[in-house]
Amino acid sequence: MTEAAITFRDLTLGYNSHPAVHHLNGTVRRGSLTAVVGQNGSGKSTLMKGIVGVLKPMAGACTVEPGARVAYLPQQSELDRSFPARVVDLVSMGLWPKRGLLGRTTKADREAVGKALLSVGMGGFEGRSIDTLSGGQLQRALFARVLVQDADIILLDEPFNAIDAKTVGDLIGVIKRWHGDSLTVMVVVHDLDLVRTHFPETLLMARSPIAWGATGEALKPENLLHARRFDEAWHEDAPWCEPAGHDHDHGDHDHKHHAHA
Repeated sequence: MTEAAITFRDLTLGYNSHPAVHHLNGTVRRGSLTAVVGQNGSGKSTLMKGIVGVLKPMAGACTVEPGARVAYLPQQSELDRSFPARVVDLVSMGLWPKRGLLGRTTKADREAVGKALLSVGMGGFEGRSIDTLSGGQLQRALFARVLVQDADIILLDEPFNAIDAKTVGDLIGVIKRWHGDSLTVMVVVHDLDLVRTHFPETLLMARSPIAWGATGEALKPENLLHARRFDEAWHEDAPWCEPAGHDHDHGDHDHKHHAHA
């Protein structure tokens, strides 16, 4: 039996009683690399927040493997770049789960921060203020922060937005190293060509799961069309649940790691 890093049981997440993720069932296999894709507003970022516990379920449950350490990188737009901090301070925040907010860093910690910055091409930037960084440099620093967290499960929300192609390629390399180290990685991605090239598994969302499995199968044209039409059918007055008997055709998707209701 495949061991699950994350398990969804009829998970519904949302804001102000308005669901953004609807009835998600299935498991994320330990050591898997999964892209989460869909139209804007399809529930991708909401799902990430539900996994990390920022959002509590409106119904159902999301269970993370006991003892697993989780690192979460939100969208850059959620970071206050005006905060007076240096790159080394930003990256060192990844040590908080181990040292505590007021814990003293050790020589080994400082070496880990330096090594992480080198691994993302930011060696020598330790003393730079974060408000002087380009979008690509900031994202590299944020990846370094994830590196020092030494997590088992890594959640990245749109990490490739508004950065240059060289940085995208370098960060894809970091993600592939994580995958090679058998870490569990979920990434919200917009670029489907990037997904097809680098991500072996994909979850296609349109508030409800449309397809989940091997990327080539999940991103079939008929699934993408279904997702677009399903997304367009929603509006601000969408009901709590869809009428009984509404079929998302999830049973047609063959994926041995997931069971979709």
